[in-house]
Amino acid sequence: MSHRSSLIAGILFALLAVALGAFGAHALKSTLVAHGRQETYELAVRYQFFHAFALMACGVLMKLNYGNGLRAAAVCFVAGITIFSGSLYVLSLTGITVLGAITPIGGVGFLTGWILMLVSVYKSN
Repeated sequence: MSHRSSLIAGILFALLAVALGAFGAHALKSTLVAHGRQETYELAVRYQFFHAFALMACGVLMKLNYGNGLRAAAVCFVAGITIFSGSLYVLSLTGITVLGAITPIGGVGFLTGWILMLVSVYKSN
C-alpha cells in the first residue's frame, strides 16, 4: 500500500464512518433497537473512525520515510476495519450472532497494525 492509497483509504473510511454513524442514529435506529444492538453498531463506527485516522497517520509517516513496516500496518488497518467493524455492522442489522466469532480476527488486525507502526517508527532514523 502506498502513502497515497493509505491516505485515500483513511479518508474514505472516515467519511463512511460519519455517514454510517448518522444513518445508524436516524434511519436504522428502529432496526438497531429491535435487535438490541445500538451499542454494537456504535462500537463498529467508533473503531472504524479510530483506524481511519491510523491509516492516514500511516500515509503521512510513509511519505516521511518512517519505515517499510508502515505499508503492512496500513493493510492490517484496512483488514481490521473490514473484518471488525464490518462483522459488527452485519451483526447489528441482522441479529446473526455467529458473526461475532470473526470480530476478534479484525481486532488482531488492529493490534498487528499498531505493533507494525510502532516498530517502524522506533527503527526509523
